[in-house]
Amino acid sequence: MKKHFLITIDTEGDDLWGNAATLTTRNAGFLERFQTLCERFGFKPCYLTNHEMAIDPVYQAFARDVISRETAEIGMHLHAWNSPPLHPETDHGGEDKAYLIEYPLEVMRAKIATMTHLLEDTFGVKMVSHRAGRWAFDGRYAKLLVEHGYKVDCSVTPHVDWSQTRGARQGRGGTDYREFPESAYWLDECDIGQAGSLPLLEIPMTTRPKYSSIVQGLKDTVNRLRGKSRPRSMSWLRPRGGNAREMITLADRVGAGGSDYLEFMLHSSEFMPGGSPTFRTEADIEELYRDLEALFTHLARDYSGATLAEYHAGHVERHGLPAAAASRA
Repeated sequence: MKKHFLITIDTEGDDLWGNAATLTTRNAGFLERFQTLCERFGFKPCYLTNHEMAIDPVYQAFARDVISRETAEIGMHLHAWNSPPLHPETDHGGEDKAYLIEYPLEVMRAKIATMTHLLEDTFGVKMVSHRAGRWAFDGRYAKLLVEHGYKVDCSVTPHVDWSQTRGARQGRGGTDYREFPESAYWLDECDIGQAGSLPLLEIPMTTRPKYSSIVQGLKDTVNRLRGKSRPRSMSWLRPRGGNAREMITLADRVGAGGSDYLEFMLHSSEFMPGGSPTFRTEADIEELYRDLEALFTHLARDYSGATLAEYHAGHVERHGLPAAAASRA
């Protein structure tokens, strides 16, 4: 039986890495080419959709089409600083790009409710899949997702520490995932880094250390002697321009390790020239599509496409719900 290739697209405004005064969504018009490529290989993206894209007419038409043809999934993605209701005491007008986990609990609940209702009312389907904005996640967030009927989260990036990446100006940074599982697991509401009984399936991103523990240990020792502190080099299943071979090597390595899925990610704005720092020109976009073609061709032999919701359904069929959730069902 083939393994599962999960494609996740953080579907959001243009070049959010910058600090443009006006938030634009022109990248919605560049998604059709990527969707066509995915369909040619039988792959099914999950477009994890942010507020500004959910209200964009071009994206709305695109999303309704893929929903009607059952060729993709629409999920939720939440950038707290520009998702209503706004909370100036935390987001400072969007200047800080604060993490949702840095807001008061009731503000977190209100933002999740608002985004969920917007997406469900706009697209006429239940939201079940989610990824946190800027990868920041905790147990409170997980329980709020369960309250709103979500079944899948994909915010965890194993081996990656976001604690030095600032959100709110007085915050403690993002989530440290260095010791988190690499495979899918039911979340624990008290410790999201271990398996538990919440009926929310965590499907971690395909992220692995680039070097073996021995080689990395030597590099860490050298850096300490030089008085330097550097994050570990990581391989992600995501394009960054001319890295098809690296992605294929990572995919083969993860598959050989026994994982039943690969999880790919990219931002919707990265399909548009000038929509991101990585892909600035039309030539950059053409290189991106050459990398995608090479990766998809390689994976199509051993992997079949699945949405996050479909992977969840298969996981439940194979392994069942966590005990506490099953007893409530």
